[in-house]
Amino acid sequence: MDRLLVVTLVVVALCFLESVDSSAYDKILSHSRIRARNEGPNMCAVQQVEGTKKKYFSTCRNWYKKSICGKRAEILYECCPGYMALEDKKGCPAVAPIDDVYGTLELLKATTTQKYADMSNLKEEIKGKGSFTLFAPSNDAWDELDTSVKSALENNPNTDLYDSLHYHMVNQRLMTKDMKNDMTFTSMHNDLEIYINHYSNGVVTVNCARIIHGNQVAKNGVVHIIDRVISSVSGTIKDYLENDEDLSTFTDAAFASEVMDKLGEPGHYTLFVPTNDAFDKLSPGYMESITENQAVIKALVNNHLLNSIQCAEAIMAGTVYETAEGSTIEIGCDGDSLTVNGIKMVLKKDIVTSNGVIHLIDQVLVPNSAKEVKELMGDSQREFSKFIRETDLSSALGLKTEYTLLAPLNTVFTDKVISDKSLLRLILENHLLKLKITLSELFNGQLLETLSGKTLRVFIYRTAVCIENACMVRGSKEGRNGALHLMKSLIRPAEKTIYELLTADGRFKIFLELMEAAGLEDLLKQEGSYTVFAPTDDAFEGLNEEDLALLKSDQNVLRNILLYHFSDGVFINGGLEQRVTNLLKSMQGSNLQVKSVNNSIFVNSMDVADSDMMATNGVIHAVENVLYPAELPVGSQDIMSLLQKIIKHIQFKFISGYSYIEIPLTFIKTTITTTHYVEGQEPKTKTVTRVIERQPTMEVTRVIEGQQAKTTVTRVVEGQPPKTKVTRVIEGQPAKTKVTRVIEGQPPKTKVTRVIEGQPPKTKVTRVIEAEPMASKVVVEGESSMTEITKTVETKPSTTKVTRVIGRQPIKKVTRVISGTGMDLGADKRRTETGGQILVKEPQIIAGPDFSKFTDFLGNPSLVNEESDRITKIIQAGKGFAPARKGPVGVRRRARLVRRHQKPRE
Repeated sequence: MDRLLVVTLVVVALCFLESVDSSAYDKILSHSRIRARNEGPNMCAVQQVEGTKKKYFSTCRNWYKKSICGKRAEILYECCPGYMALEDKKGCPAVAPIDDVYGTLELLKATTTQKYADMSNLKEEIKGKGSFTLFAPSNDAWDELDTSVKSALENNPNTDLYDSLHYHMVNQRLMTKDMKNDMTFTSMHNDLEIYINHYSNGVVTVNCARIIHGNQVAKNGVVHIIDRVISSVSGTIKDYLENDEDLSTFTDAAFASEVMDKLGEPGHYTLFVPTNDAFDKLSPGYMESITENQAVIKALVNNHLLNSIQCAEAIMAGTVYETAEGSTIEIGCDGDSLTVNGIKMVLKKDIVTSNGVIHLIDQVLVPNSAKEVKELMGDSQREFSKFIRETDLSSALGLKTEYTLLAPLNTVFTDKVISDKSLLRLILENHLLKLKITLSELFNGQLLETLSGKTLRVFIYRTAVCIENACMVRGSKEGRNGALHLMKSLIRPAEKTIYELLTADGRFKIFLELMEAAGLEDLLKQEGSYTVFAPTDDAFEGLNEEDLALLKSDQNVLRNILLYHFSDGVFINGGLEQRVTNLLKSMQGSNLQVKSVNNSIFVNSMDVADSDMMATNGVIHAVENVLYPAELPVGSQDIMSLLQKIIKHIQFKFISGYSYIEIPLTFIKTTITTTHYVEGQEPKTKTVTRVIERQPTMEVTRVIEGQQAKTTVTRVVEGQPPKTKVTRVIEGQPAKTKVTRVIEGQPPKTKVTRVIEGQPPKTKVTRVIEAEPMASKVVVEGESSMTEITKTVETKPSTTKVTRVIGRQPIKKVTRVISGTGMDLGADKRRTETGGQILVKEPQIIAGPDFSKFTDFLGNPSLVNEESDRITKIIQAGKGFAPARKGPVGVRRRARLVRRHQKPRE
């Protein structure tokens, strides 16, 4: 295998190991050896920042960028720690001689530290027996030390200088692998602690001084060269703040927020402290405005605090950190300067305390949670911010008012939008909400009220959050009195239903006609959330009147086609996942394949001509093709020919006799409105929406009985199964009426009972009809429009009662009472003896009056007399029962055969 490829693979593999904190320094050193292996044995690659003396064993990130702290880095090759070069030999083939700590300082060219060891009588100690670790400042580090401090040390070599060198020493051998992050070790000066940080990029610091040449083993210990002189640490971050008058404003805020106590406890913190001058740069009165708001003050202080120690020398490139407030800041570097959020604001860095490090800055890091909402708008919302001010809407966005800004990006404010100032104000009002609503508080189906009182709907998708037709972009922020959300487009609140939009548009006449023919028109009008891919009239261009009539003739076929254009739920362009197929289940049952590419929508590969037409009950996407599920076969040749005229993008599967599945219209909703009237009180109305297949909207009014005629209506609707029973009652004074109506049907089976009662008037008619050899009595009784006629036949020695209902509506029951003596059964039942069987004919029935033509006897008393006379004449002429009235032509009466049991003769 190619040698270069092997090296590359090894380097890549090692780069993946950089995330491990343990012995990160050693791993980086190993990387450097691999990168320099072509330069000879024991060579390491280092990067030197251009224009400085700073050198780093490079991480993969810096190696490939070829820059450190924003500055170009030059690649150098040097002997790895512990090795030396030989004349006329490539690389560093020799192992460095092992000497005591004092002699090793010369080997590492730390001659200033060696000189100070001589001056302070430390020489004999570090040449003698023991196991020491010496963090020796480089010559450059001593040169950079403040001259007054340096002079004081040199003037007191046996005390101050000796103590200072002892503070750089630990009385045990420590290699970089032994130095874990946030460790402390006891120095040899008064047992004061030194603070170790070991970072994932391979940097190891001692009191924030970087080890630039480590792990040089000596006979009596180990030497690490560091890039600065360190001093002893005393006190916490809290102690430092309390003792610096230039930081009093921040200190007061820290006390007010109750964060100061935390800064006095053990821990590992980084605090960016603004000076008093930094606070003076804030807007006038800002600090006074938040004085009584402890939450805002606490957020302000915590936004300057990190829960980790970040020494300046460990920063080689910009890295994002989360503050204790919850926001993020980026700490980076620009040459020798430390930057915060890309700005050179650090006045003094690496002030080491016992529980962390302090960096002094000249700007206040105000978090979003401590700002007014309108201050959160950035450059991308510049136009929206400007128009808010110009239309005087900013006056409604006061500091003590909670609100939410739905801020569109600059690009949506075209010349057409901004030309009409009055219209622009209405548009802007649609982007201002009355309450503070953060991103995490939004949910699907939520209703939001705008500043002008309009209602906006929230739609949550897999990868998007949208309000009406507009979707959000990343960057939502939360301020002290509200929230800011960035919108891709202008919000257009819905004002009409799908039906109203389609009707007003004028391009969907045929679609609306077919929806009506299919009994689906209510779907376009009722409340809900629907997506409809509505075909324009152009989509039906190939059909004539006969074709449309054929399509309407089979309602089941029509519903299967039309409902394939509907999906339950609102799916707008911005809510669709980009460049992938989104499957939407249609109300017909098959899936619609919808794809969004470059702000265009395609459904079943067909272009959507006009999208995101927002309605109060859904959204309309206009299509110029009729859609049909590819997997659904056609069973009629006529329907197939019809579909082939208008649908060209699929091949139909023909299965002779195939029947479409009948789709229950359970999604059609019926509204029942009930109004209760109570005398002396305001009417109370209650509306209930129920799913009742193919039932019309019904209004029911209930009236509590009073002095005037009032009506009580009760409707009970039950499905099948169970049966549906509807009872309707009408009551009134002076004439009370009770109506029960029964309607039966299948399905669903409906039973309606209608009862009519009247009081008064009540009519009772009695007429006595007499004849020889018997007397007849007919009693006719009636109550209001319901008449009951009963016919009863009595004989001796036995009595026979026959009841027959005459007429259909209303029900009539006739009773006839016939009295006589010695009556023979021949008049009632004519018997014929035939072969042991007797043919018994049905009883003779007198044809009574037809009461179906009138409702009570008071209206036509003469008819009663006429009918009674006719019955009398029939009886007198027949000397008994009148002959049975013939049935309708073509209807033959059936005779009953009754077997007769004969007794044996005596």
